[in-house]
Amino acid sequence: MNVVLWIIQILLAAVFAGVGLAKLTQPKEKLRDVMRWVDPVPPSQVKALGTVEALAAAGLVLPGLTGIATVLTPLAAVGVVIVMVGGILVHLRDRKQQASPDGRRTELQGAILCAVLLVLAAVVAWGRFGPYAL
Repeated sequence: MNVVLWIIQILLAAVFAGVGLAKLTQPKEKLRDVMRWVDPVPPSQVKALGTVEALAAAGLVLPGLTGIATVLTPLAAVGVVIVMVGGILVHLRDRKQQASPDGRRTELQGAILCAVLLVLAAVVAWGRFGPYAL
C-alpha cells in the first residue's frame, strides 16, 4: 500500500504542479481559453490559487523524500481535498451559467475531474495520517 500511496502522491503532485505553475506564469487571458471559470475571478485570486496548488504539489512529495516534517504530506493532501471541494462548487456553479450545451458538458467534466482528484487526495490523507505514515 505504501507504493500505491507514493504513486498517487506523485501523480497528484505532477497535476498540481502543472496547473499551479500555469496559473502563476500565464496571464488570465491565456488561461481563459482552457479554464473558463477564470473569467469572473480577479487575476490576484487566480495567482493565489496557483500558489496554493504549487505548494500542495511540493508538500505531497518533498517531506517524504527528505524525511523532514513528514506530517506536512497528509496535511497537504487535506489541503488538496479542500481546494477540490471549492473546484467542484465552482464548476457546478459555472455549469448552470453556461449558455451552450458544450459549455455545460465541459464544466461537468471539470467537476468530475475535481471529484476524482479529491478522492485520490483523501486516500493519501487517510493513508499518511493512519497506517502508512511516513
